[in-house]
Amino acid sequence: VARLSEATGLPMFSVDYRLAPENPFPSAADDVEAGYRWLLAQGYAASEVVIGADSAGGHLTCDMLLAHADEPAFQPAGVVLFSPLIDLTLKLAEQQEKVRRDPAVSAASARRLVELYVRGQAPDHPRLRLDFARADRLPPVFTQVGGFEILSADSRYLDAEIRRNGGASTLEVWPGMVHVFQALPRLAPEAKPALRRVAAFIAGVYADQRSDELGAAR
Repeated sequence: VARLSEATGLPMFSVDYRLAPENPFPSAADDVEAGYRWLLAQGYAASEVVIGADSAGGHLTCDMLLAHADEPAFQPAGVVLFSPLIDLTLKLAEQQEKVRRDPAVSAASARRLVELYVRGQAPDHPRLRLDFARADRLPPVFTQVGGFEILSADSRYLDAEIRRNGGASTLEVWPGMVHVFQALPRLAPEAKPALRRVAAFIAGVYADQRSDELGAAR
């Protein structure tokens, strides 16, 4: 978070949501929305906010925004996702694993972690199996993922679903990189240029917001 703040020159607000197994679904999802609503209650407009999330936070973010897809005033200016987890069944990850093994984690071990959060819930629960049919009502989404990770399949799926349903999505697959490599600048020199790309996206969505506001004022 600090490196992203440095790259963008912007203040950051981080939600310390409750974790499983002590706090299963929907605790984390509820906390993320509570944190976002608290920020808006401080006087910030949603159009002044860009939501950033990595890994499981990608699912939490998409879940929240899709649940409020019919509320334009709730939608932020943009969304940045780092190696998002979208398919909580890990079936996409399993398919990717057959193509290239992730050097850091297996699909089976990742599934065991996810099950600590979703235990007792049906896999097709609408808050868990995300439906992107209303993706055209979401803000622009910018996704970065490492080429070596099993969640690269999730990022490709997310990008395709958003585009298929009329939304705006940009996907960057960074060759040879692992899960959330942006947090590992000492191991991955690519982390810094990746964050510069994120900063450019954020600057762009803010510029678009200002242009829209000026147009509306006229």
